[in-house]
Amino acid sequence: MTNKYFIILGLAILIIIGGAIYRKYILPESSLPVQTGKTINVAVVAERDEWRFTPEEIIAERGDKIIMKVVNEDDYDHGIAIDAFGVSQRMPANSTITLEFVVTQEGEFPYYCSVPCGEGEVDGAKRTHFDMIGKIKVKPAL
Repeated sequence: MTNKYFIILGLAILIIIGGAIYRKYILPESSLPVQTGKTINVAVVAERDEWRFTPEEIIAERGDKIIMKVVNEDDYDHGIAIDAFGVSQRMPANSTITLEFVVTQEGEFPYYCSVPCGEGEVDGAKRTHFDMIGKIKVKPAL
């Protein structure tokens, strides 16, 4: 009976040591966490009855902290989600919220409305909830 617990404890220790060795010696440098110390303040607006976010593109470097002030000008709820950075927040009607996160990966990542919000016509074209998409372009840290 005692041997079973020693085996489990031994396996747990091996897994922890293996993880430490992987992180220290095998993990590619491009995957290591980076913090540049830079903060990017950006205002994102869900424009009234337009089913779009402005700006539609945000540019940052890997490791930057983004402080995003998000304004909902509509009389109905929206949401904002950025899957790659674990962001998902409801935006009540006619309100402003603030999000903070560090961009930990390089690439292009969408941010989008995560609350179904209907559809309408803008400048003669039909726009819907699914048109509320922007992107964050994350460049390599310098």
